[in-house]
Amino acid sequence: MTARIILDVHALQNVPPSNINRDDTGAPKTAVYGGVTRARVSSQAWKRATRRHFDEILDPAELGVRTKRVAELLAERITALKPELEEAPAEALAIAAEVLQTATGSKIEPPKRKVEAARKSGDPAPAPESSYLMFLSARQLDHLAALAVEGSADIKAFLKDKEAKARAKKIADGRHSVDIALFGRMVADSTDINVDAAAQVAHALSVHRTETESDYFTAVDDRNTDAEPGAGMIGTVDFNSATLYRYAAVDVDLLERNLGKGLDPEESPATPVRRAVEAFLDGFVSSLPTGKINTFGNHTLPDAVVVKLRATRPVSFVSAFEKPVTADASSGHMEQACARLADYVPEIERAYGDETCQTWVLRIGPATAKLSSLGTEAPSLARLVESVGAAVADRLEQRG
Repeated sequence: MTARIILDVHALQNVPPSNINRDDTGAPKTAVYGGVTRARVSSQAWKRATRRHFDEILDPAELGVRTKRVAELLAERITALKPELEEAPAEALAIAAEVLQTATGSKIEPPKRKVEAARKSGDPAPAPESSYLMFLSARQLDHLAALAVEGSADIKAFLKDKEAKARAKKIADGRHSVDIALFGRMVADSTDINVDAAAQVAHALSVHRTETESDYFTAVDDRNTDAEPGAGMIGTVDFNSATLYRYAAVDVDLLERNLGKGLDPEESPATPVRRAVEAFLDGFVSSLPTGKINTFGNHTLPDAVVVKLRATRPVSFVSAFEKPVTADASSGHMEQACARLADYVPEIERAYGDETCQTWVLRIGPATAKLSSLGTEAPSLARLVESVGAAVADRLEQRG
């Protein structure tokens, strides 16, 4: 059986008073684990933060857009290719809607509530939308726009042709962007163009028991006089503090299937996968959900990152913290968490084994010193990302 290529990323991160991911009551999310309440940051929140970080490190052409307003997005590209449609925006939107319906099988039409509101107000008819968030890559949108222009004289008749219809579907399901390949795509009306996510992100959990606290605040009216000494506004905001254990895994084999091999003869066929792996590792480690960030300014980075490249299956080390870590005035939670992790990892790997596993460690300060025994130390995040990317590419090339 061909060995798999699995990337595991583990991080320990201190987060001071904050509320980066809140529930429906406005309080920081929590979960019970090991019999005690822990701080929790949902996987969705950190995936969103990782995707937003991609905007800083990747070319927009390598990314996708997730929106209900996909017809407007495609119409902009159609108009760029056929400028005469600038004078007929409704026609460009109609063409875009027809192409998207054919390519994805989804209904693209103006929302009824917006149609009714426009009718009552006398405003122009609203643009067609998908009924749910649609995720398409920049490359897919560009190719669909080119197809739309090709058949723009009579788009409905053009798309009735079997070959044109097949081309539209193939475009929507080919050469996926990095974010679609990593995080997947669900198209409810056309499951054959769904994309299975190559990345899995766990809910981040505090390694210790946490309590939600409440901050009572006041705001002063700058125009108040001495006769009006009271606050202009009072309120409360909930928060907690935590040392979080964060975990994510990437199925590199599935990522390769989603992305396809590189077509540039001057580059390695593994280049697209390597770039995606490097972007994910950089983004996952560096990103931070931004809930209440202006209120708390909780801008931290992980004190410790452990990366594993495996040939078996993903393995989370969260069980190291099933018994909550307790801190004292001399050590804090981070030092105890690192010690716990340094003891746990060799034990589980001895029991279950993976002789081809490679390990890298990025750490900061004496509190994380025990983790240095787990693998090769990287002096910086940039070197860690480069080393892991090279190792992934090497394994792919060895396998051919």
